[in-house]
Amino acid sequence: MKCTQCGSTDLDSGFIEDSGERSKGYSRWIAGPLEIGLLGGARRLGKPRWAIEAFRCVQCSHLELFARQ
Repeated sequence: MKCTQCGSTDLDSGFIEDSGERSKGYSRWIAGPLEIGLLGGARRLGKPRWAIEAFRCVQCSHLELFARQ
């Protein structure tokens, strides 16, 4: 893998933290457009969820995000 911003191959692996109320500590990607439910939260029921993997370029600090099952 290489940075799409500067071309460096020196990437650090990491993750995106979710520290919201009742969160599990990490964020996930959900397919489809954002739909707001009756109580104001995002509708997620029945939608597949993918973990977000993040890589930070050591040279320019650009973040590359990937979703994986």
